[in-house]
Amino acid sequence: MNYTFIALVENKPGVLNRVASLFRRRNFNIESLAVGRTQDPEVSRMTIVVDCPRGDMDAHRIEANLYKLVNVIDVQDVTHQPNVTRDLALIKVIVKPERRAEVNGLAEIFRARIVDVAPDSVIVEITGTEDKIEGMIELLRPIGIVEMVRTGQVSMTRGVNDGIRRMPGMSDRHYEDTPVAAMVP
Repeated sequence: MNYTFIALVENKPGVLNRVASLFRRRNFNIESLAVGRTQDPEVSRMTIVVDCPRGDMDAHRIEANLYKLVNVIDVQDVTHQPNVTRDLALIKVIVKPERRAEVNGLAEIFRARIVDVAPDSVIVEITGTEDKIEGMIELLRPIGIVEMVRTGQVSMTRGVNDGIRRMPGMSDRHYEDTPVAAMVP
């Protein structure tokens, strides 16, 4: 089963490499990884989707190992929490002018947008759940997908819900109130 973790990390060089190396060393497959700055320029947010064959046991191991990394500030498991998860895809489709209306119609059905038109192709931008994007890809494939890029999933809990923190004493850690040096486990 796939588990989704949100990790707040210091925005410093090498942090992504250390996190990815941890998953490699522990033999966990990362299904999706998205990283970006937060409202605080010194903190980045990672959304990591990982295959956990042994469920909660593996999820606990992942969380414990992430906290061992110096630059990790906070880790939450949002798998079973109410959340909003989105992915973005850009899909380049070979399409002659006479079939552009068909691609445009598909884009409207999926609430996607055509963001570029060339004489022989269009680029479709779609945002949504993984299932929605996969559905769009399946319908565009017979028309002729030339190239595709996806961002990976990003997730945010709904309302004021936090994700699960399995490490004792970690639920009261707030990076806004505590200096980063004091948070290092």
